[in-house]
Amino acid sequence: MARPITDHDREQVRALHAAGKSRNEIARLLRRSPSTVSKIAASFDPPLSFDRAADVATATQVRQADLAARRATLALALQADAERMREQLFAPCTVGEFAGRDGDWHETHLDRPRFADQRQIIGAVQTAVSTSLRLAPAEGGENAEQVRSMLGQLGEALQQAAAQDDADDDGGADGG
Repeated sequence: MARPITDHDREQVRALHAAGKSRNEIARLLRRSPSTVSKIAASFDPPLSFDRAADVATATQVRQADLAARRATLALALQADAERMREQLFAPCTVGEFAGRDGDWHETHLDRPRFADQRQIIGAVQTAVSTSLRLAPAEGGENAEQVRSMLGQLGEALQQAAAQDDADDDGGADGG
């Protein structure tokens, strides 16, 4: 049989709720079920609420802002990495490999990386830049749309002017 709810339980629920404890925390501390804590909270006038939606929304916004800042930092680091890798494309380098029957180590100093190595560097640069742009897209989203709109309107105006010009030329030949 369930243990009856006492005045002490009610006082504890009220005090712990006022301290900002969640329903489940209060239940653990009082060794009661969460539903019992909810019943006790509902019995007060006005009833106690465990609705933390506002806190959760604020915490979510803070977390999203933090992640956006971290993505921006990572995007900058990736861009810097891409620039450093790009510099390697035509920089002098040393290539080493095991060769010969005995597997001796041989090094060769080159004015720039071999073609296959340059292709790998370009691929790595491309990956870093693409990832950087996905993490922090280039500026100009709204402005770019305004430019497209303006160019579209300009194109339409030029087409209308050309059509008008053609009509004037045709009208002049017929009328004159």
